[in-house]
Order: sequence, then structure tokens, then C-alpha cells
Amino acid sequence: MQLHINGKPVDVPDQLTIAGLVAHLGLKGPVAVEVNRAIVPRADHATHMLGHDDKVEIVHFVGGG
Repeated sequence: MQLHINGKPVDVPDQLTIAGLVAHLGLKGPVAVEVNRAIVPRADHATHMLGHDDKVEIVHFVGGG
């Protein structure tokens, strides 16, 4: 299926949850995710299924200073 991740079209496997997408993208650590302009709580990442053409914004927190 195709998602729009941070404004770019990306082909991903079907039947992905947010947690599955984060793993598929190889992101580590906490992330904030918005799907179709609604923030999805981190507690729901493992169960929130993504659909074709969803618009996903991911913010990955990076430590340092």
C-alpha cells in the first residue's frame, strides 16, 4: 500500500500498524505520530491500523546538545 509519510509517497507492506511502520522504517526510540491530521497516542501505536493513502507525520526525538 502507499502512505504519505512526512509529505512523501512511500510504498509499504499491507496490514501495518503504526508500531509496524516505525519498525519497518528502522526508527529507534520514542516517536510522535499523526495520522490524517490526528495525533495517535503512543499507547495505540501497536493496534492502530494504517490504510492506503493515509497521511502520516512522524516526529523522531533525538537527544544531544
